Amino acid sequence: MSVAPVSSMVLSFEEARHVVETHARSIAAPPTENVDLLAAAGRILAVPVVADRDIPPFPRSTRDGYAVRAQDLSSIPATLELVAEIKAGEKLEAIPAMIAPGQTAAIMTGAPVPAGADAVVMVEYSTRTGSRVQLSKGVSAGENVVPRGAEAREKSVLLNPGTRLLESAIALAASVGKSSVMVYKRPRVAVLTTGDEIVGVDQAPGPTQIRNSNSYSLAAQIQRAGGDPILLPIAPDEPDQLRALIEQGLTADLLLMTGGVSMGRYDLVEQVLSEMHAEFFFTGAKIQPGRPVVFGRCKKSSCGAGTHARDLPITYFLGLPGNPVSTMVTFEVFARPMLEALAGQTPATLKFLHARLKSEIRIKPGLTRFLPAILSGEFAEAAVELVHWQGSGDIAATARANCYAVISPDREQIPAGTWIAVMVR
Repeated sequence: MSVAPVSSMVLSFEEARHVVETHARSIAAPPTENVDLLAAAGRILAVPVVADRDIPPFPRSTRDGYAVRAQDLSSIPATLELVAEIKAGEKLEAIPAMIAPGQTAAIMTGAPVPAGADAVVMVEYSTRTGSRVQLSKGVSAGENVVPRGAEAREKSVLLNPGTRLLESAIALAASVGKSSVMVYKRPRVAVLTTGDEIVGVDQAPGPTQIRNSNSYSLAAQIQRAGGDPILLPIAPDEPDQLRALIEQGLTADLLLMTGGVSMGRYDLVEQVLSEMHAEFFFTGAKIQPGRPVVFGRCKKSSCGAGTHARDLPITYFLGLPGNPVSTMVTFEVFARPMLEALAGQTPATLKFLHARLKSEIRIKPGLTRFLPAILSGEFAEAAVELVHWQGSGDIAATARANCYAVISPDREQIPAGTWIAVMVR
């Protein structure tokens, strides 16, 4: 094979992330399918969910107590005539047509507040004697009552397309009678691990070989992000076989490759893609771990064919470093927004928490670092400490961690007690 040179395009972390987000926002909405509501958990909504009636459909009590006219309690204590008891789900005919001046109705949380009443006094401030109730605390009009339609009006949009259907969204859809919803189909994400040193998880590795952990960590991350992973055979460090597997991977919605993207003699991914007329957006990012990360795209039918028809579909690809921790980090910061867009979701901006550093950090400046760490404490006492690790191949240390401490490239010494950014896993 005649190896085509690849121009080096190494960007800062912020620049590389911006490039990925820009391309993610340009991705068209995927196909849709109708699924049962329970099966829709975690999926991306494709069609708006609309209120089928006012929410709540009646003025709703938020407390157990007594429905009153607030003006009847201008003088405290006040004694009112008890005319009814209203529970949640009460039949309409059992609800008084009107609460007249000097009257009250016992009411339960979630029950409809009868006409005439404009507030609810909590039961804790009442003494009941037969058909009389003495109230020891006044209320303002509207207190402890949710007005009809206060949460949503009939035909108003409750959930917009692109919403990930978490538990609250599922509950909201159920509350308006949606036993099924229209969602976007999950993107198919091909995973290709490269390297002669890699063997399958069920094989006994030789003295200089390691088992294929990257395909499985990526598959777990892909599933969590809303995609369906497709694990391809391990690609050897041989151009023709690598090319055949890359072409197979490019039939998916997104191709993720691990290994083969550094500067070594047998790192062939960029060279093979270049010969296949791939378009590269960057070939490295100034981060640790994960500097040799590649992002680009290839027109599916033209890969290797020497043609570039404008109407051909394209597949985006990311070449991730082969070290396991680098693979996991670069997926989160670069691959995830692409997968979210392919799943129909508006890609989320990268969000960091902040916590106080437990112990001093000394590092070389120049790279944005994502270092395995443990976040502990609670409330305002959150603290973070780096996990002792042996570099980006140390899976065991990363498994002990629950976050990454994010260190900006201009920092060299960070004293204990400093607030730093944290990316939760």
